[in-house]
Amino acid sequence: MREIAFRSATALLAALEKKEVGSEELLKHFLSRIERLSGTVNAVVTLDAERALSEARACDAERRAGDLRGPLHGLPVTVKDSFETAGLKTTSGGAPGLEAYVPEKDAKAVARLKAAGAIVFGKTNLSTLAMDIQTYNTAFGTTNNPWDPSLTAGGSSGGSAVAMSAGLSALELGSDLGGSIRIPAAFCGVFGHRPSFGIVPTRGHIPGPPGTLAAPDLETAGPIARSADDLDLALRVVARADEKDAVAWHLKLPPPRRRGLSDYRLAAWLDDSVAPVDAALRERLEAAVSELRAAGAEVDTEARPGFTLARNARLFMRVLYGSMSPGLADGQFEKLQSRAAALAPDDDSFRARLTRDSVQTHRDFELAREARERMRGLWTEFFRRYDALLCPVFPSPAFPHDQSPDFAKRTLAVNGVAEPYLGTLLGWPALAGLSSLPGTAAPVGFTRDGLPAGIQVVGPYLEDRTAIHVAKLVAQVAGGYVPPPGL
Repeated sequence: MREIAFRSATALLAALEKKEVGSEELLKHFLSRIERLSGTVNAVVTLDAERALSEARACDAERRAGDLRGPLHGLPVTVKDSFETAGLKTTSGGAPGLEAYVPEKDAKAVARLKAAGAIVFGKTNLSTLAMDIQTYNTAFGTTNNPWDPSLTAGGSSGGSAVAMSAGLSALELGSDLGGSIRIPAAFCGVFGHRPSFGIVPTRGHIPGPPGTLAAPDLETAGPIARSADDLDLALRVVARADEKDAVAWHLKLPPPRRRGLSDYRLAAWLDDSVAPVDAALRERLEAAVSELRAAGAEVDTEARPGFTLARNARLFMRVLYGSMSPGLADGQFEKLQSRAAALAPDDDSFRARLTRDSVQTHRDFELAREARERMRGLWTEFFRRYDALLCPVFPSPAFPHDQSPDFAKRTLAVNGVAEPYLGTLLGWPALAGLSSLPGTAAPVGFTRDGLPAGIQVVGPYLEDRTAIHVAKLVAQVAGGYVPPPGL
């Protein structure tokens, strides 16, 4: 029975259809694994076991009667604890004031999973208010990487990625603003997809505060899974026009651009002086590109989308911190305003840029958004020549836990050089994030140190199925999901 926990959601649905396993039996297996491994990985932090088991029994009865709710009928799934779940505690990583918050209704994306027949039986851990690239908080503690508990699982959807890697759930819903799906997926050796901005509703995601109606800029909701096919399956369920828009239009994502690996025109951007890549990770990514070429793929390692990584990173920072500032408490915002006013005009340090960007004027924010549209135009031209861009998800593999309180003072060692911790978000994750593009993380084997190596596939806007298909083909040649040993 152990091996069934590591099957893809697609394979589990096939097993349910053939009645090789029942929904109740499968759910009980996941629950027993969560209980056994909670002290090791600490990924699933809130359970709704009794209700879920009752629903699983109902799903089994409905399947016997030939009455299916949808494409995910009877599949036990978990969701990141930043998504509101009706009748089930939602804390967004133990955020102040939300420690006991129980919503009355589901987030839009969660409701779509349930309508498709999924059984949401638990919530996965994240950093407080999804504000870190590690996963820990005072309410639920630290989520550990299943490949090495001394290392971070990534964040903010760290519990989501661990639930997939460690075989604790069939499918997972995460969120990604600056890499929060893709980074933990890469660190834990699974697949993750940041959708094109706007195609999956984020209403009911915290942050913003409960009840927020406006969709935050850059923020997306998307799946984390053990296969690329699962990403596509989940996207078909959660990606469509919001009800208020569906009066006039609907979403119809195009199919993948090509049929096979040799048909695709790929580009690869694997290192940059602005965001240096760890030598062991870069070695594995370069080997993956060589393996793709040996399999017949066309990969151009010189092609670039018409701008520097530094330019993209700086603009992403302006848009990111400008869009996040409404979530700051009034006192915190006023304190940042005072700090910004006291900065020397020539201070261009990372902390100074962060401070200025957090309190920028509406005029400056709109100028940044206009610059972003021009950047998107360069991407459009690039994708006329290439179907997808391969690049790192993050500058390094999973790194040791670092919970020192001042984010701005943290550093991350890359090739022996201390890089700004928060600055790591501004390089590779920002390539897809800034321009609203789909980005898929795919496992491509392991570094020489035995850590999972992930590659990012950046696709054209609204061509999510191309990004996912390329990720599938890349993983088939160069990696794919492997269960962590001993679990």
